[in-house]
Amino acid sequence: MTPQHSSGGDPIALTRFSHGGGCGCKIAPGLLTEILARAPQGIVPPELLVGAETSDDAAVYRLNDTQALVATTDFFTPIVDDPYDFGRIAATNALSDVYAMGGTPILALALVGMPIAQLPPQVIGRVLEGGASVCRDAGIPIAGGHSIDVLEPIYGLVALGLVHPGRVRRNADARAGDALILGKPLGVGVLSAAIKKGRLDAQGYAQMLRYTTQLNRVGSALAALDSVHAMTDVTGFGLFGHLLEVCRGSRLSAEVICAQVPLIEDAARFAQEGIVTGASARNWAAYGGEVVWPDAFPTWQRDLLTDPQTSGGLLISCAPDATDAVLAAFHAAGFAQAAQIGWMQAEPTPGDVRVRCVA
Repeated sequence: MTPQHSSGGDPIALTRFSHGGGCGCKIAPGLLTEILARAPQGIVPPELLVGAETSDDAAVYRLNDTQALVATTDFFTPIVDDPYDFGRIAATNALSDVYAMGGTPILALALVGMPIAQLPPQVIGRVLEGGASVCRDAGIPIAGGHSIDVLEPIYGLVALGLVHPGRVRRNADARAGDALILGKPLGVGVLSAAIKKGRLDAQGYAQMLRYTTQLNRVGSALAALDSVHAMTDVTGFGLFGHLLEVCRGSRLSAEVICAQVPLIEDAARFAQEGIVTGASARNWAAYGGEVVWPDAFPTWQRDLLTDPQTSGGLLISCAPDATDAVLAAFHAAGFAQAAQIGWMQAEPTPGDVRVRCVA
């Protein structure tokens, strides 16, 4: 039986208010593509270094020769029951997009939507305290925000950061022959599914928090390496979904060595028991046609590679001779399970798949 995880003795389980938690509540990639295709094109000034064209993690606007503004926002419904932990996870996830561009956060604005008639003020306050604690750890203020009364609890941040224009790391600049390195193990979505089924024990919950509240600040240091060509973070579309964005933007393909992809141990066990998220299946339905998954490989493993990650790890495309340096940077920053998971390869011919999986 999963213990009641509630800071300060608060018995309210936040996940009962939400239809889907964390980045698993993102709009499915196929439907999102259809929606965005209908969106009108806005102005694109020359100072806009990164916009919406490659589905990158944040917008980047050049301010001067040495500074560019990184701007992003992220928010979602509860992935855990504890309000303080929900705030921590959501804030960590939002700041990750700044780090994924190579930037350093400078301030945040809170986005708060709560069912006021159903949640007491002290519970909402604990969500905000959790988010504020992460921003203090990142060394930035929450300088304001906006709140509304809604049916499901929602929390997140607008995050702003700075980066040198020459150190911006897009998801679209990978090169053929690059090594692919993943900073965190996969399986957060599976653990969230286990919570809803009452299967995640206290040790598993602590493990989930360790990954989802670990700031990806190492991204700022990695962007200083010329050998790091492309960078993104793995969130709601799963490893395959975000790797495909790298492939499309860079006009390349990729090979993933499945046995080398780091997995959260409890998540692997639950996935083998059939405890996975519905978002994993939606992700595969949206982009599975671009991925070669051999029939001999187990389905549960594929479920983890399409598993929606909340506050997931950085995915790096770097020169092969820089692999040791990149891994050393990850390990020194506390990302013990960071590992090389594959390679970027030449552009596929029209109609070919972009990701091939090997043992």
